[in-house]
Amino acid sequence: MKVLRTEILVSSGRFAASSEFRFIHDDIIASIEKVEWPTGSGNFSINPVDKGNGVKPIKERCMNHLESCGWYLEHKMKIVASASPGKVDAMKYVSNDLGFVLEWETGNISSSHRALNKIAVGMLDGCLAGGCLIVPSRSLYRYLTDRIGNYQELEPYFPLWRSLSSHISNGVLMVVEVEYDSTSDKVPFIPKGTDGRALR
Repeated sequence: MKVLRTEILVSSGRFAASSEFRFIHDDIIASIEKVEWPTGSGNFSINPVDKGNGVKPIKERCMNHLESCGWYLEHKMKIVASASPGKVDAMKYVSNDLGFVLEWETGNISSSHRALNKIAVGMLDGCLAGGCLIVPSRSLYRYLTDRIGNYQELEPYFPLWRSLSSHISNGVLMVVEVEYDSTSDKVPFIPKGTDGRALR
């Protein structure tokens, strides 16, 4: 799988310029590039049928690589000033016991907003050094589960999260857009899950 672009919404303080963040960024990019379909192909190729492919199996190889790099998967995030917002896909602890969160979008666009808001609140609260949301490009989106969150639908709201820079003295908030390496009607469809009302 390839990275199309990385949008830095907040970049403040020492952490943004630190080697810790560079290592985290490298982990994220390397983990995305590990994503492949079919398994063992070394490439991410998708069968180009509208709404024909599932979402959750795509992130598994990414998460496995992050875990091998010392990230905690399905980790419970805590916010000092409020109730726990629940688990995140992955978290890496940095200095001062602050966490850096990674979320891979498998839900709809509302889920994308919640993920970024969850990270932003953690940064404002001082318990997170930052976070990253990975979302499909518009081109990849069309071949996945209907209404999956995607970069183009999220982009108009970026000014809202950028405005947090004046309130966050130290941290990084970012969105990464990902896409397939190729399309082929010869590869199998990515399986869909059966949880909830919509198949994923």
